[in-house]
Amino acid sequence: MSAATRRPLVLACAALAGDLRAVLSASSFDRHVDVEYLPANLHNRPELIVPSLRPRLEAAAVASRPVFVAYADCGTGGALDALLRDFPRVERLPGAHCYELFAGPEVFEALQHEELGTFYLTDFLAKHFEALVWCGLGLDRRPELRDLYFGAYRRVVLLSQAPDAGLVERAEAAATRLGLAFVHRTTGRDRLRAPVVAFSDDRAARAAAR
Repeated sequence: MSAATRRPLVLACAALAGDLRAVLSASSFDRHVDVEYLPANLHNRPELIVPSLRPRLEAAAVASRPVFVAYADCGTGGALDALLRDFPRVERLPGAHCYELFAGPEVFEALQHEELGTFYLTDFLAKHFEALVWCGLGLDRRPELRDLYFGAYRRVVLLSQAPDAGLVERAEAAATRLGLAFVHRTTGRDRLRAPVVAFSDDRAARAAAR
């Protein structure tokens, strides 16, 4: 079996692509770790996350390939953790979803306490709001459904991973389009960086020891 087929692999949501590239390149692990992205539109179909991951995990297990899953629970309702019990050496990102991951559990809990009716955006979702949220929910075809989907919401919170005034403007425009108030919080990427770099660093150290 070639060394390439045993390179460490990160299986990730494509919504994290830009952030993962930034994290890995900053630590120079992008040269030693492969990343395979699953479609970002699984954000709207969380029941498909586990069926999409399973064959990839099985193939990596046959190849004895180290794997890290760059998903939080992400709406699977515990199904992702149930899947990973079949692959005990594979870990995932902490938390219930990327919003809690980026903000951290304490900050996210505080945001929820401030206003339970909060719709969250990351940088990626702000950039792709039209495709993933507006069109993804069919509001381009039936805008009258906006009140059905968002009637219980009171605000949009943008959780920013990187400084980008243009994205903040787009997120605020999205909030206006939904008829909601807008709040901006900067989170950075540290809580994504820590588990991914720990995985990459560990695998790089093991490879060097062989």
